[in-house]
Amino acid sequence: MKRMLTVDDLARDERFQRIRIEEVVFDPRRSSRLRQGSAFKPTDPDSPDAARGLMHAIFVGEIQALEGAGRTCYDFDTGTGREEVPFQLKLDMARQCWDESRHVEISVKLSEHMGTEIGEFSEQTMLFEAACNADPVLRLTGVNRALEGLAIDVFNSMRDFGAANQDPVLYFCEDWMLADEVTHVKMGSDWLRRLTEKDKERQQAALDFQRTVDKLFSFGGFRGESDDNPVHLARKFRRLAGFTEEEITELVDVAAEAQAEAEAMSAMQQ
Repeated sequence: MKRMLTVDDLARDERFQRIRIEEVVFDPRRSSRLRQGSAFKPTDPDSPDAARGLMHAIFVGEIQALEGAGRTCYDFDTGTGREEVPFQLKLDMARQCWDESRHVEISVKLSEHMGTEIGEFSEQTMLFEAACNADPVLRLTGVNRALEGLAIDVFNSMRDFGAANQDPVLYFCEDWMLADEVTHVKMGSDWLRRLTEKDKERQQAALDFQRTVDKLFSFGGFRGESDDNPVHLARKFRRLAGFTEEEITELVDVAAEAQAEAEAMSAMQQ
């Protein structure tokens, strides 16, 4: 079996259509909706479609997270070298595969519950691309801390959306998956510190990579702490997942920076 896959090796059937993340971030129509604070508020008439689209994004994200965690179990030899990983880390990734496979099943059923079919919305593959990084530490920060961290924020917001719309099925499922995501991010936080304890330069490089991924996945206003942001930063769960107050503050700044850049790009396009 081939090790170290690239994003081009990701297999899908004919139901799936891919889109580049830049097309999501810099779509002027989408940026306009975000500036207006719509897209995900229960009171907005477009919120059902926005929620269904987000549910589909969660579904494909869970598939990619499953594939990424599985690749980490296989791609790296067991050891303590720079390109090796401890056996316990592989066990944690195997446990995460079990969680992600359950999330895929839940997401498929939730999509049906919300009136969505597989492939109705496009799939961008940034998560799997981060999971293809040849450095296991960068892979952990890109996937477990940045992207699984985003999942904490999204699941928390979707859970609130379910409560606001009196949908106990959506609320319960998102609450269930949210608990798993906190565990996945905590594993990434713990392993980042353990693997780079004696190599601060490598640790800083990993955190810089995480910041890049976080900025991309802030989606130019998708995540933040203002009323205009559809998904809000889940501070309490971030703390449980091993984020410091300084890291949370920096993430807020990154989200604001991404939103400002997307709005400037949208204005230029118009």
